[in-house]
Order: sequence, then structure tokens, then C-alpha cells
Amino acid sequence: MEQRRTRPRQHGTSRGAPLGPLPPQARRRPATAERRPAPGRPRPAPAAGPARLPNPRLTGLGCGLFCMAVMFLLGFLDDLVLGASLTVYGVLFLPVSALTALWVRGGDLLTAPVVVPIAFAVGLPAVADGGGGFLGMVMGLVTALSTQAGWLYGGTLIAGVIVIVRRMRLIRRRRRA
Repeated sequence: MEQRRTRPRQHGTSRGAPLGPLPPQARRRPATAERRPAPGRPRPAPAAGPARLPNPRLTGLGCGLFCMAVMFLLGFLDDLVLGASLTVYGVLFLPVSALTALWVRGGDLLTAPVVVPIAFAVGLPAVADGGGGFLGMVMGLVTALSTQAGWLYGGTLIAGVIVIVRRMRLIRRRRRA
């Protein structure tokens, strides 16, 4: 028994038809540069240019793990080296917030401002003044969060502004294409 079509036919290009020319690949070297030199000949020296900074693109989960791990390590390093200075911890939080917002990929941009305050709280127990026991640690953490709220808001604001700017640029690029 024949089955009837449930969808109307789509008029336009078929699946096998080419869609047109593909865009050029970014940073692709010409084919002649990819060839290896003949044996016995010296290799050409690489072109001297400015060193490029790393530009990873992290997923939302990777962004969160990166930020939390760095703040956890910075909290313990601050405790070991400087004796748990909350001001130094807050100052170190600002560039970590900026890097997190810069390195998250375009599809996961909105996760950076959410992850940054959580990461601040992850590393804070190492530098917070905690008395004996669980309740003393909780009280030290709450006190540190309330007294260092300026750093927390500042880092979140930095991440939010960077994400908004990146998002606007992404939308403009899509509209032009």
C-alpha cells in the first residue's frame, strides 16, 4: 500500500544541488607554503611577526570550570603567599572575569556573567576568616561576601559589558552576511 506525502513539496534547490561558492577559510596558507622542502635543503625561517595571544573558545561548561578552577587556585595561592588578603583576591578576580567573558564561545555568551560570581564564591573560603567548625566557616564566608561585594559586582559588570559588546558585534556580523 502506498503512503501519501504528509508535507507539501518544497520548491527550490534540491538536496544535491550546490548552494553556491563557499566562503574562504580563515588563516589558510597557500598550497605552495604547505609543501615540504626537498631533503638536504634548509627549511625557510618562519616570518617574524608579533606573538599572538591565545584565543580559545570555551563552551559554557568549560567557561565555568575554567573560572572556578582559576579562582580556587588563586584563593589558595593568596592564602599561602600573602596570608589571605581579601583585597588581592578581589583584584585578581577582575582579570579572571574579563578572560572568562573573552574566551567563551559565541553561542554560550550569556553563561559568563552567571558563572563569574559563582567562581568568586568558590575560591573565597580559602581567604575568608573562618573560626572553628562548620558554622565559623559559613560565618566567615558570609562576612567576606558582604565586605567584598564591590569586587564581586565589579567583576560581574566587566564580564557583562564584554559579553554585551561581543553579542552586539556578533549580531552585526550576522546581519551583514
